[in-house]
Amino acid sequence: MTDTQRTQIKELRLAGYGYKKIAQALCLSVDTVKSYCRKNNLAGVMAGTPSSSVDGKSFCKQCGKELLQKPNQKTLLFCNSECRQIWWNAHPEMVNKKAIYYYQCPHCGKAFTAYGNAHRKYCSHSCYIADRFGGECHE
Repeated sequence: MTDTQRTQIKELRLAGYGYKKIAQALCLSVDTVKSYCRKNNLAGVMAGTPSSSVDGKSFCKQCGKELLQKPNQKTLLFCNSECRQIWWNAHPEMVNKKAIYYYQCPHCGKAFTAYGNAHRKYCSHSCYIADRFGGECHE
């Protein structure tokens, strides 16, 4: 947990948010939020209940900044591309890699994998050039 997340937990808890809402807003587990709150005297019944207009709000996964969701559009998870990139670089285990393909290079015979490219044939550009052109000039 980062220092920013710790600060955000404290602020949201003091604003009356429950463990589950805070965990969702900061992409942490509910148990992590509970544990932090207990250790820092923020546990127990919520201080106040936020108004219903606040319940529909969402927050950036990286920085916790409030996001403005537009109706009939994709739900935003990050406030900008910089936050998105920082978060995904810090959480590579969260990437859902369903499109991993296994191949054998027709030129060198080496087994290799490719992510997201179902039509790849060669393990490298040099194998492609060697197999396609054979090192000789075709004029």
